[in-house]
Amino acid sequence: MSKNTKEQSAQSDDTRSSASDSESTVTVSLVGVDVALLFGNHDVFLRQIEDAFDSRITARGESINIAGRPEEVGQIRELFLDLISRVNDGESSTEQYIRYAIDIIKGGGEGPAKQMRQSSSDSGTRSLGDNGVKPRTIGQRMYMDAISQSDVVIAIGPAGTGKTFLAVAAAVSYLKSGAVKRIIFVRPAVEAGESLGFLPGDIRDKIDPYLRPIYDALNDLLPSDRIKKMMESNIVEIAPLAFMRGRTLNNAFVVLDEAQNATTAQMKMFLTRLGENSKAVVTGDVTQIDLSNKKDSGLMSAERVLGNIEGLKFIRLSEKDVVRHRLVQQIIMAYDRDSESGSDKSSLSD
Repeated sequence: MSKNTKEQSAQSDDTRSSASDSESTVTVSLVGVDVALLFGNHDVFLRQIEDAFDSRITARGESINIAGRPEEVGQIRELFLDLISRVNDGESSTEQYIRYAIDIIKGGGEGPAKQMRQSSSDSGTRSLGDNGVKPRTIGQRMYMDAISQSDVVIAIGPAGTGKTFLAVAAAVSYLKSGAVKRIIFVRPAVEAGESLGFLPGDIRDKIDPYLRPIYDALNDLLPSDRIKKMMESNIVEIAPLAFMRGRTLNNAFVVLDEAQNATTAQMKMFLTRLGENSKAVVTGDVTQIDLSNKKDSGLMSAERVLGNIEGLKFIRLSEKDVVRHRLVQQIIMAYDRDSESGSDKSSLSD
């Protein structure tokens, strides 16, 4: 059975409702659906959904029966249709994705898989080249679309939202496709209690710790020996932000990571390095500024100064886009609440 036939079957067979005003009953068809992928090992995903709602959910044979308050029944129906569409696309569910989908649907939105599929249809992109990197949230889908459509993208969001990894994946994809001839990754080397001059080793040894997240992302996408060869031939360059002054970057994909620690002057310097056929992605988290005066952060002022420039796109990611351990989202929200109550905000590692 084709994917379209499966989706039509799911949508046409799930419309039985009870006559009661206080309770609604709906049946969702599972004909042709891989139930093992949908429910998970030992029905772990089904139990997760049951725990999130008050309605009665009963899986029998090739259907799911849902009974409860009409509004909630509709939400659960939308959730299962969303999960079925993912399974039919060959993507298994995860506990993190189900939590995310429940939050979106309870907030009044359509299933995130449907929204992301529509976005990718409109933009013509579904993944980053042959890397197999796909968005896991609506915010990440918007981020990927912005990179494909704009020459400069500034992504702002909390830890764990994939800002750095997706930027690196996009850069590698553009390099592999021949759209650019080199990729350059840049980070501010903001000292945290120790002067660079007193750290051991040569300049590379001194700055490498600041650039480690870039290396980690690259190693997830390319073999280590290939990365080494690319760096030796300057096809891939990783450098501190200060090294960008005076340069013109042509035919390059440039990523500025941890941009909240770049001053306004440094942000201007970086963005004005772009030459012909170049693209830049700037990522940062305004809750993790390590500058002595947080008002000096170029990321803080960027949207006010640059917000009306055509071809430059701002993307805001939130705690809903966190794709790390389930506790990371809750930790971010807890610190945000603490900050709003007037306490000092602590930094989280991105």
